[in-house]
Amino acid sequence: MASFKLCISDSSGRTFQKEIKDSMARPFIGLNIGESIKGDTFELSGYEFQITGGSDYCGFPMRRGILGQRKKISVYGGVGFRGAGKGIKRRKTVCGHKIHDGISQINLKVVKAGAKKLTEIFNVPEVKKEGKPEAKEAKPAAMEEPKPKEENAEAKESKTGPSEPKAAAKEDKKQHKEPKKEDNKE
Repeated sequence: MASFKLCISDSSGRTFQKEIKDSMARPFIGLNIGESIKGDTFELSGYEFQITGGSDYCGFPMRRGILGQRKKISVYGGVGFRGAGKGIKRRKTVCGHKIHDGISQINLKVVKAGAKKLTEIFNVPEVKKEGKPEAKEAKPAAMEEPKPKEENAEAKESKTGPSEPKAAAKEDKKQHKEPKKEDNKE
């Protein structure tokens, strides 16, 4: 039978996902984008949701005003295409606005909240207003700040001895260069 992945968006901007199958999915079949549905039908009592879109099993987005299951349309922009610039159209494949068995994801927006918060229902910790939940983070070894070059050079010298052979080799190369030939202007 039908199974849908519900993406429920609340007023704070967070999105919660819920998988529904068979008897809980039946009330969605035949509904259009923009219609409302009560949360009692899929275990979210007290809530009321509005259908804002979705996508089918191939990932094509649902678009308002399209009849049928799937259609190719020429669009300037909007659902299914962001737009490529002024006056440029593209031919894109989109789904119709009616929910059917081929739809895999349904996007919902909370219209009326219930007694419990969605964070409590889905067992998700609430995010503070700063935007980050409190958590102790340990820096991995790769994230540590590198030591200054002076300390690294001293450490190498103490382990391998003074770096005189390298310096002597560089000086030898400079001495062995051939002098430039000058043109005689006589």
